Amino acid sequence: MMIVMQEGATEDQIRHVIERIEGAGARAHPSRGEFVTVIGAIGDDRELIASLQLEGEPGVEKVVPILKPYKLVSSDFRGHDATVAVAGRQIGGGAFGLIAGPCAVESREQTLASARACKAAGATLLRGGAYKPRTSPYAFSGLGKAGLEILAEAREETGLPIVTEVMDPRQIEDVLEVADMIQLGARNMQNFDLLREVGRTSTPVLLKRGMASTIEEWLLSAEYIAREGNPDIVLCERGIRTFETATRSTLDISAVPVVKGTSSLPVIVDPSHAAGKRDLILPMARAAVVAGADGLIVEVHPAPETALCDGPQALHAESFPAWVADVRRCVDLMGKVMAGGDAPVAVGA
Repeated sequence: MMIVMQEGATEDQIRHVIERIEGAGARAHPSRGEFVTVIGAIGDDRELIASLQLEGEPGVEKVVPILKPYKLVSSDFRGHDATVAVAGRQIGGGAFGLIAGPCAVESREQTLASARACKAAGATLLRGGAYKPRTSPYAFSGLGKAGLEILAEAREETGLPIVTEVMDPRQIEDVLEVADMIQLGARNMQNFDLLREVGRTSTPVLLKRGMASTIEEWLLSAEYIAREGNPDIVLCERGIRTFETATRSTLDISAVPVVKGTSSLPVIVDPSHAAGKRDLILPMARAAVVAGADGLIVEVHPAPETALCDGPQALHAESFPAWVADVRRCVDLMGKVMAGGDAPVAVGA
């Protein structure tokens, strides 16, 4: 349930309510706004309301049950259009994030070339995988710590904050030395031990939807992270597995307005993984923006034909500024502003 404190409630009154909640065996999650504090009580709403009797307590404005199975990430608790700040760059609440870079860190030269192209085009954040989950055990699975060192150099040169994937709790310490945002991939969306560990950090999280997961399962995975104390979560729709084989996955555009209607979290879209084909990425990106997405994450590579991972779905670095200019028109149409990054380089008519 959600306890809305009165405007001007004192710290003693807030602390008293938190102590009452924790004394009942529930978890208290205070969220302090500019004027009002809201306290989430995680437990059985019906039992808590009956046992706590907080209505009428000093400083309490009202008590609201949250009937959704996910409490902390619901719009009932935090409202709509929450923002997540990544190294000072906002995603959500009208700020549109463009995350771009290579699928995998293959070499210093390849990563720095990608980073420079993303920087020049006005990207918000730089993506790049040092650890890569692959279907085949014989496929390139990343450079590990060496890849993280290359990403750190790319950030130093370009100033772009880093988004990179973690696949195992044992990797978190190394990843946190470099990452401004931790990515949890589709295959790990329901790795609950990993979700809990990431939730105990203070680093923003990019949570991709599992390829066969419902929206409710996706939001419950986000709840695992938030329940451990980390509310800075951005959801990523990356396509789901259906009977259709024309594309790598089926992009569920409807997930964007559905999630934004029921959750507080920003939602971005990954048209690269959904399409699997370079020529489909732009129309799918346009559709995502118009559907209300708070950002995009796309793959950019200086030479996709030689890429060690997902080359057919990577955008060419040299043509990326023109691609961004097209997407930016849709972002402008939706009344949003590209978050962070430098102004894009001029693109010829």
